[in-house]
Amino acid sequence: MSSNSELLKRRQAAIPAGLGTMHSVFCERAANAELWDVEGKRYIDFAAGIAVLNTGHLHPKVKAAVTAELENMSHVCFQVTPYERYVQVAERLNALVPGDTPKKTLLLSSGAEAVENAVKIARAHTGRSGVIAFSGGFHGRTLFALALTGKVFPYKAGFGPLSPEVFHAPYPIEYLGISVDAALAALDRLFASDIDPARVAAIIIEPVLGEGGFYPAPPEFLQALRRVCDQHGIVMIIDEIQTGFGRTGRMFASEYADVEADLMTTAKSLAGGFPLSAVTGKAQIMDGPPPGGLGGTYAGSPLSCAAALAAIGVVEEEKLAERALRIGDLISKRAKSLSEEPAGACIGDIRHLGAMAAIELVTDRKTRAPDAELTKALVQKAATNGLILLSCGIRGNVVRFLPPLTSSDELVNEALDIVRESLLELRG
Repeated sequence: MSSNSELLKRRQAAIPAGLGTMHSVFCERAANAELWDVEGKRYIDFAAGIAVLNTGHLHPKVKAAVTAELENMSHVCFQVTPYERYVQVAERLNALVPGDTPKKTLLLSSGAEAVENAVKIARAHTGRSGVIAFSGGFHGRTLFALALTGKVFPYKAGFGPLSPEVFHAPYPIEYLGISVDAALAALDRLFASDIDPARVAAIIIEPVLGEGGFYPAPPEFLQALRRVCDQHGIVMIIDEIQTGFGRTGRMFASEYADVEADLMTTAKSLAGGFPLSAVTGKAQIMDGPPPGGLGGTYAGSPLSCAAALAAIGVVEEEKLAERALRIGDLISKRAKSLSEEPAGACIGDIRHLGAMAAIELVTDRKTRAPDAELTKALVQKAATNGLILLSCGIRGNVVRFLPPLTSSDELVNEALDIVRESLLELRG
């Protein structure tokens, strides 16, 4: 049996350093909200493959659907000989994505691929080239998606020059002193000083910043962006890659603002652990590129399509959006209780939208100065104690909680006991 240390040495010799890993434990198997490493140690999984496993590891219905599809085919390429599963997933997403406007869906393989194709579609539809994204946003690591991503280190450092005609505006974060009015005023200044809105093809935004720190966009801000896009003929792209499929307590986080995207990108929990992404949008806009302008060899894999149909069914049948609300409330309650203890004095903010929850660690609650070192230490200490966590945030000081929505209250409480225990060990 290989050990974690042996595998780490092999990994360092065989795999480039640029592919970072949060933890140095090697997973051997997983089930629902738990995983076991190669040495047999059990962990509670509050990373869920970075928000991929809303339905948990190997949900029986997802596993059965993929197993059955594997008896039929593994790959033929939809652009060569199409198949019904792709059409079925497109139909499901067209019906699920908010808004009354007729929709069409393009399937792809990764979130970054969905983002890049959404921009291509917006440019083809408008005949314009400019794109506006937001500081702190994360839209992927491929070259154009990287230009959209609003954080330099570690994502952009050393990879320039990046694609031109991409502009960044402030994301409204009340905790960091950026109000909705200030963010909208900055967007107006961008139009006045950097790019004529008549040259802007699209504005892309996450309804909750993911890598940026789990800050939800106020509904009034998304509504104001919708009006700006309508006024100037700009395509509004809502990136629901991390927020979709029940994570925030709704099927999609943008439902809280009651806005209809022109284009929506999805991925991660769309297929319950299998690689699949999508661009779903207004049919007239989606039909902008000519035949052959869109596609991908593995895009809309038959196995991933089968998984997606099953995973969407599980989200609906097991009412996982409602479950997300319960999990988020439980995490928030426990975090608030911890913040009132001496060891929790480092918790400067607690926020959640459904089960997309986070605590922000600071050196001082009054100044809100970030404590990135404690954040790193807590993530590692929790892993030592049997809990897999992720950090994030534009200041590197946010611990995010992404449990599978199939997690029991008992398991969530056990995980939060580990958070408390770990903070006590670190802070005395």
